[in-house]
Amino acid sequence: MAARKPLVMGNWKLNGSKAFTKELIEGLKAELAGVNGCDVAIAPPVMYLAEAEAALAGSQIALGSQNVDVNVQGAFTGDISTAMLKDFGAKYIIIGHSERRTYHKESDEFIAKKFGALKEAGLVPVLCIGESEAENEAGKTEEVCARQIDAVINALGVEAFNGAVIAYEPIWAIGTGKSATPAQAQAVHAFIRGHIAAKSQAVADQVIIQYGGSVNDANAAELFTQPDIDGALVGGASLKAPAFAVIVKAAAAAKA
Repeated sequence: MAARKPLVMGNWKLNGSKAFTKELIEGLKAELAGVNGCDVAIAPPVMYLAEAEAALAGSQIALGSQNVDVNVQGAFTGDISTAMLKDFGAKYIIIGHSERRTYHKESDEFIAKKFGALKEAGLVPVLCIGESEAENEAGKTEEVCARQIDAVINALGVEAFNGAVIAYEPIWAIGTGKSATPAQAQAVHAFIRGHIAAKSQAVADQVIIQYGGSVNDANAAELFTQPDIDGALVGGASLKAPAFAVIVKAAAAAKA
């Protein structure tokens, strides 16, 4: 079995401007020149995909987006299609982030439809899953993660996870400064891989499972030593080139 190549992706959330986008990308290109062994992607707000695409030209850094809609074209005011994202060269598309699930009431089934739309378009879904603090305290972590994964498996089959990414983000650790310990995170990642392996070992062996939730330049290296943690989905720390570069280099070093 070929080793999984880690993926570190920056989720900029609702941050940035034209100038910020160009400046941060120039910084990342300088910081990450010559770093191999880890795939890197950034997901700026969709408004700045054009600036990002231009600034990333000729670099190894892939472009992503923070969301997509299920319709390809037509009378869907305010929506963004897979075809539009492809038009800007976006590759990795985040879906099911807890902020979308919470603020926009996105259901597991709706997120599975987005997953299917991305697969159909040849884009890479980055499916965010994870439990709330209350669910964690009630011992429901595995149950919640299984349910969120099964929505995709039930709709599309386990093979849909070939070439896809799962980001385990315990909601209690997002933007709170609390991070799961490496051992806690590894236990959930191993459960997720095992849950997929029950349907297909081959699919489970290749699926990238990132950790997300207050990942920073201080805690990244220890997280990446865990066997089932294949990189990170990074929030706040992705808005500063030096901090994000430390995380990428830690992933490349740990998985070399």
